[in-house]
Amino acid sequence: MVALDGGVVETTPDQPIERRLERIHRALAELLAWHEPKAMAIEEVYFGKNVRSAMAVGQASGVAMLAAAERGIGCFGYTPQAIKMAVCGSGGAGKKQVQRMVGTLLGLPEPPTPDHAADALAVAICHGNGSGHRKAVDVAREATGALRGERIAG
Repeated sequence: MVALDGGVVETTPDQPIERRLERIHRALAELLAWHEPKAMAIEEVYFGKNVRSAMAVGQASGVAMLAAAERGIGCFGYTPQAIKMAVCGSGGAGKKQVQRMVGTLLGLPEPPTPDHAADALAVAICHGNGSGHRKAVDVAREATGALRGERIAG
């Protein structure tokens, strides 16, 4: 695997939420048009102690999925533990460990910064490591459904 791009879409907290979400949507739509990915992988929202923060992340995830849907791109969600397990071999890995491992796995000269960019690359690594298995399962499901004359929802 190689990193083709990476970064963070920044917004300012003084803007209304609808403007911040619009900025995120527009930036992602441009990136999707530029890179033409076949799939989008997203970290599933984790509801910890800060519900307000989790809601904001959920809203941002929603506009990311909308940008993908507008281009016919499928979305795949992964738990934080699954991502850490795929990258570090432990679901309890810390942020710095994830950053270092992402840098190592992608052959980067140093760990990616900020940590949000490293997190996004970690989600991509998680998806990439499991996509072959998922594709095989999907093909098997379609074949089974075709044999029975029905479509299986996955």
